[in-house]
Amino acid sequence: MPSLKDLKNRIDSVKSTRKITKAMQMVAAAKLRRAQDAAENARPYAERMEAVMSGLAASVGDSDNAPRLIAGTGSDQVQMLVVMTSERGLCGGFNSSIVKAARLKIQELQAAGKTVKIITIGKKGREQLKRDYANLFVAHIDMSDVKKVGYDDAAGIAQSLMDRFADGEFDVCTIFFNRFVSVISQEPTVKQIIPAVFDAPDAEAEASAAAPYDYEPSEEGVLADLLPRSISTQIFTAFLENAASEEGARMTAMDNATRNAGEMIEKLTIEFNRSRQAAITNELIEIISGAEAL
Repeated sequence: MPSLKDLKNRIDSVKSTRKITKAMQMVAAAKLRRAQDAAENARPYAERMEAVMSGLAASVGDSDNAPRLIAGTGSDQVQMLVVMTSERGLCGGFNSSIVKAARLKIQELQAAGKTVKIITIGKKGREQLKRDYANLFVAHIDMSDVKKVGYDDAAGIAQSLMDRFADGEFDVCTIFFNRFVSVISQEPTVKQIIPAVFDAPDAEAEASAAAPYDYEPSEEGVLADLLPRSISTQIFTAFLENAASEEGARMTAMDNATRNAGEMIEKLTIEFNRSRQAAITNELIEIISGAEAL
């Protein structure tokens, strides 16, 4: 049975931990509001751009002049997986859910006989994946020095991927990230960005595609110019979604840790009081016994 001093030291230690987790929860809550606003404000732009691209892609169809970024190489043998996680931990299952989705995809592709290559963005994803798939890594992008991810950061990564695609390093590129749903819910998302894949055009996009518009220099030329921007936008949107998801997951995790610390303090305090009462009772018994012996 631990001594009273040990119990007191442990209570003080848990109280210090609770102060830290409470402070981290409050910081995450403050950051979450800005990150959530950024992610939600970017969605209409990304959705509208995808609608325009979807309409143009539907117009071009299977044209021989279709840009390579949308036509592809004609093969899907070499798959490039870009796993986007955080640089820091203490955010619950945020990183694990992304890595789990990546693992499932890797296993699926390898079972189909495909060649898999991995690029990691964020230290936590790299740490988890290198245990089993270190031989598949081709690059790692360190974002630890970037305080706030901007569009230029996403454009640089997109350009690097497009250069690799142009050099024939892969046939298909897929990104993995968490889409922010709410503070307690983040949705692991798997999205193919090269060659570009768009959802079926909605009624507005179909009407736009069917309208008698003339494109200069051509629909293929417009697509060739917009596709790199679209890839950059998708990566930037993934960064924003990840940032909001990370702060939401961290706030929830720190809130749970704070609650658990409070419950532990209550249990330890009860144990401390019982031990102290038992010690006092023993001392009284010894005093009474000594007095009666006299």
